[in-house]
Amino acid sequence: MRRVVLTILMLLAVLLPQRSEAQYNRNYIYWVGQQCMVDNKYREAIDILNVLIRHDSKDFDAFFLRGIAKYNMDDLLGADADFSVAISLNPVFTGAFYYRAITRSRLGNYDDALNDFQQAIELRPDLPDPYYSRGVTRLLNQQFEAAITDFDKFIRYQKRHVAAYINRGTSYLYLKDTTKAYENFDMAIRTNREDPDAYNRRGALYMAQNRYEEARADFDMAITSDSSYLPGYFNRALVNNYLHRPMESLEDFNSVIALDPTSALGYFNRAIIRSEIGDYNRALEDFNQVATLSPQNVLVYYNRAMLHTRLGDIESAIEDYSRAIELYPDFANAYLGRGLLRRSQRDVLGAESDERIAQRKIAEYRSRLKDSTYSIYADTTLRLDKLLSFDSQLLERNFERIASTVTQAGENGLTLIPLFRFTFLKSDSTEQDHRTKRFNTQRVTDFRQKIDNPLLSLDCRASNIEPDSLVALDRTIARKIDEAETPTWEMLFERGISQALIKQYTNAVNTLSEAIHLNPANPFLYINRATTRAEMIDFISSIDNSYQTITLDSDPAKRLHNNSTRSYNYDEAIEDINKAIKLYPTFGEAYFNRANLMAISGKFPEAYDDYTKAIELEPNLGEAYYNRGLVQIFMKDTRKGCMDLSKAGELGILGAYDVLKEFNIAIH
Repeated sequence: MRRVVLTILMLLAVLLPQRSEAQYNRNYIYWVGQQCMVDNKYREAIDILNVLIRHDSKDFDAFFLRGIAKYNMDDLLGADADFSVAISLNPVFTGAFYYRAITRSRLGNYDDALNDFQQAIELRPDLPDPYYSRGVTRLLNQQFEAAITDFDKFIRYQKRHVAAYINRGTSYLYLKDTTKAYENFDMAIRTNREDPDAYNRRGALYMAQNRYEEARADFDMAITSDSSYLPGYFNRALVNNYLHRPMESLEDFNSVIALDPTSALGYFNRAIIRSEIGDYNRALEDFNQVATLSPQNVLVYYNRAMLHTRLGDIESAIEDYSRAIELYPDFANAYLGRGLLRRSQRDVLGAESDERIAQRKIAEYRSRLKDSTYSIYADTTLRLDKLLSFDSQLLERNFERIASTVTQAGENGLTLIPLFRFTFLKSDSTEQDHRTKRFNTQRVTDFRQKIDNPLLSLDCRASNIEPDSLVALDRTIARKIDEAETPTWEMLFERGISQALIKQYTNAVNTLSEAIHLNPANPFLYINRATTRAEMIDFISSIDNSYQTITLDSDPAKRLHNNSTRSYNYDEAIEDINKAIKLYPTFGEAYFNRANLMAISGKFPEAYDDYTKAIELEPNLGEAYYNRGLVQIFMKDTRKGCMDLSKAGELGILGAYDVLKEFNIAIH
């Protein structure tokens, strides 16, 4: 559906009203935002459109364009929200209805999408694109006849549109009208003989009807049209296998894996073929790769168990059958396979137990044959070592699967934004900060003036000062303290910062404690001692766990789950933050910091509450939205988590859109 983006942008100049007011040069800013989107600079476009929205919260055009930018960054929930605001401000905004419909269709919210398409069509029945997109939505929603009607209407306007013929042919195919399906696929090919998808669709239909030579010819044409077209290689590999050409099939699967090294289906099918031709060792390598890419798939372990058996590795085979049973306890075939091996190992009791369970599963299967939800894995007559088609669900990417494989925060980009503290940062004109501008409170401003160090900044980012310069800076501050008759708390505070930055954590905590002794009513001293204590704990953790790499800018927030054998206690750091909050109850960053420590301690509800409080106090604290979003995802409230990530991206937290791409599928 991304094809409509440029169409929408081209229509904007015609469909959107031009406003006469030009305060803050609105038209120019709007034009710059449009240009960024034409150049696919969606992150920059959002920043520019935020300016318009801050100046005029009723600018429906700006909300609409920002929605398109978010859509193209896979922030679907954020896009839906912006289109909804545009519609509430302008109830006859055709483009907003249309694009919200597309967004909702991608979210799997088909009923609301169809309602929006209807609104767009009623407002502008002469526009062809809504008919096409509604047809796609109806196809996805299995309303095949209605989808055909929409594609018919669209094709009256656009007779050279390949995808419309393909989708109409697919709709006919679901209605089991293969004649009409062929006609549409043929029309798609005649419309554009360089489109690989049209050949691939027709070839797949030939293959389903066992017309393998014709199918192979179409897949050849698809690959000729586009040498990087992965489905063509994959389907041709299947056809070659059906035609008993294993070496050619292997070559095609080699191409699939070269194009996509993470293709679990490619490795799985290549392993099956290698097993069939007796190339057992390399087949085992492929199965091992599949187990890494798709560790929750029962077929991988079942087939690898049979391969281990052929190689004489009975213990590994039994382990794989056991793993298959663990993943799917009703898998009768796996019980039978394990039972046979146990009997060969003279484990009679184990073998008899497996055989009894298998027979019970088979009986249950036969009694429920009419129940389509009952597993085919109990059917002992079924071949489970066959090639899988391109659309098989061997590797399901959903949130539960992703979350279950995250043994440490930090993998898959799931890292909390670190704690706020006073640190030393130099101004760097080459380093662009996309975050929405936040102004320090008067209390923070007064504190910075009191310290009187131009490098001092309240931030969560790592210091951008080179290590050698930090060491030199620490020596300078130390010399100043030595020369003073009585060191002031300000001097000690600066020394505590510099010591922490060069990772002298114990000295830094002691120095900050001296500063607190001299000025016990200052909340900012407690904040820095808390962050230093937390960083020290993570530094100890990194020593205890050689497999884990900890860097200063990630401490302590890169570990939502601690897998080490030791446990680490953040109570002292939390107590310091509690003191800071008592002294300064409206300091949003303090609540943010406490939320982080709660999160990495596994106390997600408490973390959520503190992030919420931080947001109430600092509405532009994008870091709090980002971290609260991740916490909600870990608490399985994926939809709300993605909404928070969307807001974080809107406020300039660039990593938010990367995470949204990962969890986009989970909000369906």
